[in-house]
Amino acid sequence: MSDPTERLRYRLITGPDDAEFCARVSKLLDSGYRLHGSPALTFDGERVIAAQALVLAG
Repeated sequence: MSDPTERLRYRLITGPDDAEFCARVSKLLDSGYRLHGSPALTFDGERVIAAQALVLAG
């Protein structure tokens, strides 16, 4: 797993669709990333799992 503080040009964030997931995406947006495409959602039998791609602006 990569260092979450490393500024990669492309990031794919995944996790349960909850406030923590939204906070992770929001933090990356605040640090210069932008959304890349639509989020993806799936159900693992217990909870909704989200994925969002982000790229560094510029």
